[in-house]
Amino acid sequence: MKIELASSYGFCFGVKRAIKIAEEHPGSKTYGPLIHNKDEIDRLKEGFNIGLAESLDDILDKESVVIRTHGIPKNELEVLYSHDHEIIDATCPYVTTPQKIVEKMCVEGYSIVVFGDKNHPEIKGVVSYAKDQKKVFVVLEAKELEDLPLGSKVAIVAQTTRKPEDFIKIVSALILTHKEIRVFNTICNATFENQDAAADLAKRADVIIVIGGKHSSNTKQLHLICKHYCADSYLIENECELERKWFEGKILCGISAGASTPDWVVQNVVDKITAITRN
Repeated sequence: MKIELASSYGFCFGVKRAIKIAEEHPGSKTYGPLIHNKDEIDRLKEGFNIGLAESLDDILDKESVVIRTHGIPKNELEVLYSHDHEIIDATCPYVTTPQKIVEKMCVEGYSIVVFGDKNHPEIKGVVSYAKDQKKVFVVLEAKELEDLPLGSKVAIVAQTTRKPEDFIKIVSALILTHKEIRVFNTICNATFENQDAAADLAKRADVIIVIGGKHSSNTKQLHLICKHYCADSYLIENECELERKWFEGKILCGISAGASTPDWVVQNVVDKITAITRN
């Protein structure tokens, strides 16, 4: 059986930057998981003594705090600064962009539509930048727009890891019903590239392995895309989840990985697949 890696996969710019920042501040704590990959978080803990605070109460006075790639709500950031912590901001620049847009558009009197998962930490952070919370609405599908009390002026941003075609559907629905629409395409380029590469590979492969955190939005999107083109597509966090039966009778195994998946985890998966299909 042949193994082929997608032409674009794994660590994006924002994740590489965050990992480097964390490694440069050993002994600090991240507020929330730095990225959505447990294996890499464990590596940082073991090699650099990087702790994890799940809430503000977990952070001691004057501790150094690394802000996760997904960002945090504005009010929580203000609390951290007020307590004299050393703040090391590892928020991805592609995430701070929609934060600034939401803040500015709300001040200018626009209703804000945010395309994304309201429970995702990135979206919670983005929404928090709206001065008037009653003017911001989070949706995943165009049909959710129907009953929203939007004003005459609407601005829309997207979660950085969403599918562009789904974003277009929501934008199109808004254009049909509102006269003034400000569209800000805040989907990350790395997301485009990884998704396109995964789709191309899934069209040709007999089995696809997508590697990444089970709570990672961009990894779950990759898995859904692969599943559309290749029924035998599996989402795993590391090589321990592989099953021999997945590869029986297969000719081409494709591999993709989420933006928070380090190369060493990908290589471990490749090595394990090579070993179990060789025997």
